[in-house]
Amino acid sequence: MPRPCEHLRIHQRPAVPDAGVLLLPGGRSDGLAPPRRTNLPALRMLLLARALRRPLPRAVVASVRYRHRGWNGSRADPVADAQAAMDALETLAPDAPLLLVGHSMGARAAVAAAGRPPVVGVVALAPWCPPGDPVDQLKGRRVLLLHDRSDRVTSAALAWEFARRAADAGAVVEAVPMARGGHTMLRGAGEWHRLTAEFASAVLDVTENAYPAQDAD
Repeated sequence: MPRPCEHLRIHQRPAVPDAGVLLLPGGRSDGLAPPRRTNLPALRMLLLARALRRPLPRAVVASVRYRHRGWNGSRADPVADAQAAMDALETLAPDAPLLLVGHSMGARAAVAAAGRPPVVGVVALAPWCPPGDPVDQLKGRRVLLLHDRSDRVTSAALAWEFARRAADAGAVVEAVPMARGGHTMLRGAGEWHRLTAEFASAVLDVTENAYPAQDAD
């Protein structure tokens, strides 16, 4: 079995975990080169991981390590990476509920990979939602979608349409228009982080009164 570090960057690993949070950074529509070790999408997820540690002390919090920077058409490379990361996370938190949190391209990958049994919810941050992407895999999952209408990289209108289709397919969807943040989520980042953390705590039903966690950055 692959070592978890091959697919994951671990930010928090409790002694006795009872939940998992998998963060999926953004990327590009196309690009076969590997991401740089220090890249803006990964740094955004690092900031979010730090915001999730305190409210989720009993959860393993980790980010996906992508092999390629892009989605790459029918290859859907980030989805395969997400699946491998979920396999690795299962070794760290067996049988634990899993929340997927993705930004932009990572949100599209999170949604696509959400049909696996451990997944109980998805947070889609400024998601890339091309028309016609499947939604049936979200049935029975809770979904939080955050988008700023001023985003010029991904379409908020398409995200709202995706949210409607997901709800019709049986997902429990909450779509929240953000007042600021654009695509990078840097302006007003605290509000994006707060809403994500509150949703994660509710979906995973994890309390603060638990085991001390060991940071792993």
